[in-house]
Amino acid sequence: MRPWQAVAWAGGVVGAAVTGAAVGAVAHSARLATRRGEPVDEYADEELGRLKPDRHSTVAADDGVPLAVQEVKPADGGHADVTVVLVHGYALDSRCWHFQHRDLPKLTDPRVRVVLFDQRSHGRSGHSSRRNSTIDQLGRDLDAVLRATARRGPVVLVGHSMGGMAIMALAEQQPKLFRDRVRAVALVSTSAGQIGSSGLPRTWLSRRNPVTRGLGVLAGLQPDLVERVRHVGGQVSWNIVRSLSFGGRQVSRSLVDLMNDMINATTVEVVTDFLETLGEHDRRTALAALKHCEVLVISGDADRMTPFRHSEVIAEELPDAELVRVPEAGHMAMLERHELVTAQLAALVRRAMARSAGGEQEAIGKT
Repeated sequence: MRPWQAVAWAGGVVGAAVTGAAVGAVAHSARLATRRGEPVDEYADEELGRLKPDRHSTVAADDGVPLAVQEVKPADGGHADVTVVLVHGYALDSRCWHFQHRDLPKLTDPRVRVVLFDQRSHGRSGHSSRRNSTIDQLGRDLDAVLRATARRGPVVLVGHSMGGMAIMALAEQQPKLFRDRVRAVALVSTSAGQIGSSGLPRTWLSRRNPVTRGLGVLAGLQPDLVERVRHVGGQVSWNIVRSLSFGGRQVSRSLVDLMNDMINATTVEVVTDFLETLGEHDRRTALAALKHCEVLVISGDADRMTPFRHSEVIAEELPDAELVRVPEAGHMAMLERHELVTAQLAALVRRAMARSAGGEQEAIGKT
């Protein structure tokens, strides 16, 4: 392998490690899996990542980047009592919320409207400049989506990994919003800071790292070349995805394939653009704004990217939060153990709405 190929391949694996997956092709056959004695894929017939929303729209961020938004109405056609906004993580897109997209709108007490969007430079959203590829900017993007899609009524924010960091950034920027509108927050497999101290090596999160810096330069100069090189991994990359994204249980091949699809849709340039902001993320003080909300902190106990200790740190800052350990689940707990995660989200929404109703009754009683 030539030097430039080594840099591109190493950088691809670095980017994958940050997100809890690995870049690379997905091309492996069902026949190969069957010969290895793998069980039948329980999600082979599931339309993973292909659910249709009730409405597509585009929201302009404050710097003009178009954000692709989806809205899903309550399944029974009734009036929504609350809007749940799902915020995905780094190098993924809104498809990672497939099961929550499918199941949360089925709730009837309360009725839930779901909003999903692709973060800047991810999925169907527009490409960001490197300068604005920051968690601070993601907080402002989330605010723009809320202003466009949830102007009235209570809101619940759910963030996975970097999506949880975006919620923390918004709380830091607009704490009043979390007193007045945001009734609950769920932080899924995320961190309030010091990612490099547990999980990812901090050296990979810095543009000063020569491999990271070299990859970023190469991706800027020869993006097509870098993208071709990242797709040479085949089955090796698929196995890395499975190992880094999921826990110790047997995992559906279709879930791993979905992870690959999302990662392959994220360019190496985008991977390198966001590395530094992940390494610098430190928002433990911003968590104070969440004390006015119902809070769920949930993570897999086999998460290699943001180990469970990061969730414990958040819970220590928010002693009234519900801390849930998902047994044998990795970084993608909302896919791998979706029944448990969705049930916890539904319980969070119910607690938040009950608390809100109780607060309104108390206010009426004082008038």
